[in-house]
Amino acid sequence: MTNSLAIARRELASYYGSFLFYVITAAFLVITGFFFAINVAYSRSANVAPLFQTTYTILLLVAPILTMRLIAEEQRTGTIELVLTSPVRDVELVVGKFLGGMGLLVSMLVLTGFYPLLLSMYGNPDRGGIIGGYLGALLFGGSAVAIGVLTSSLTANQIVAAVLSFAVLLILWVIDGLGSIFGGTIGTLTSYLAVYSHFVDMTQGVIDTKDVVYFLSVILGALFLATLSIESRRWR
Repeated sequence: MTNSLAIARRELASYYGSFLFYVITAAFLVITGFFFAINVAYSRSANVAPLFQTTYTILLLVAPILTMRLIAEEQRTGTIELVLTSPVRDVELVVGKFLGGMGLLVSMLVLTGFYPLLLSMYGNPDRGGIIGGYLGALLFGGSAVAIGVLTSSLTANQIVAAVLSFAVLLILWVIDGLGSIFGGTIGTLTSYLAVYSHFVDMTQGVIDTKDVVYFLSVILGALFLATLSIESRRWR
């Protein structure tokens, strides 16, 4: 765990020293703030659900960009070989990269706390919706980061890693529509795999165990596959 935390700190320091991170964060805040203002202006209510739904949609685009270099850059520069020969286990490397990505995500989400705070000052928003919304954002964001770590471990090209990550997230986003087409067992399975149905209730303050288990399963599954991908390099 100590090695994982050291890797996470290194990743955070690298990102916080990058101009790109601040550009992405600024764009993230501007877009979420814009839709937040539009929603409040038109609905005339202190409803936080649209804010979080917008946040999730933006994370669908932001997460692949933030995670594309996590392992791909190590492979491109050849430093991955040094890591593999150091006293750092493959799982520690993967977990460290994941924690670094989550640190970035959390720092961005913390900044959006101004919007619910503003609603609380001038209205009476549903506190359950705020708690559920942020929990859903962390779980969905964690899933997106874990998938990004996985795709970044598969290639040395950052652009390819980002495209692969976005493709997987997009499939999980739109697959719900297939459930109504196929029906039966296949329809039930595709509906369960769809990410949207698992966080939409959280924005209303409804936290279901099956939704939490779904996101945790995605995170652990992606990190497990990423570890296997790293281990396979030892045999190439």
